[in-house]
Amino acid sequence: MSDPVRVLLVGATGLVGQAVLAAAAGRPGLRMVALGRRAATLPAGAQMDQLVIAPEYWADAVAQVRPDVIVLALGTTIAAVGGDRAAFRAVDHDLTLRCATAARQTGVAHAILVSSVGADPAARTFYLATKGEVERDVAALGFARCDIFRPGLLRGARQGAVRPAERLGMAVAPLVDWALRGSLSRYRSITASTVGQAIINLASVQADGRFVHHFRSIHSAARGTAYPGS
Repeated sequence: MSDPVRVLLVGATGLVGQAVLAAAAGRPGLRMVALGRRAATLPAGAQMDQLVIAPEYWADAVAQVRPDVIVLALGTTIAAVGGDRAAFRAVDHDLTLRCATAARQTGVAHAILVSSVGADPAARTFYLATKGEVERDVAALGFARCDIFRPGLLRGARQGAVRPAERLGMAVAPLVDWALRGSLSRYRSITASTVGQAIINLASVQADGRFVHHFRSIHSAARGTAYPGS
């Protein structure tokens, strides 16, 4: 019997992080470790470990865990940090990159990064430019396999208050999604549970390479068919 795949989840308290934990619950062949600044809500009956420490020590924690796969699901919003772009970048780019760097230096071969549709270092919007920069910088670390998720609007039950813009977006998403066809389908909204299931399925994939996943390939991975593309 082979050893279980050890997966370290950074960002377990967010919408995607919670979905990853739910998808991993009871999954044979995986051992989950959640890293965060506060305790995450674990699914009933889940056999998982949690490390709750201050972010400045996360790189050390990554090195101590020595996972097989690191899932980078950190993320905030400009509104959540009071419009402070530096504070936003400190989480979405700098903290993510520190954890990824520690993982690579420890010998981790597989990174899964949750980004956003439209991410591009040359994007006009600060949010998408930052997402594009962290994609670029994590990929440059040289992981044998790097899966980059670019979901559209994430649907699901969020912890805490839901911002008005998010509530409106989720309400109109079904109508907008219907109109997004062909190459535009990548901009469709997607449930966090689908993203979480896709991440867990891909955590056990052995093939090397850099793969960017949009709406269609995220759904494919969630069904158990892992392939690159958009």
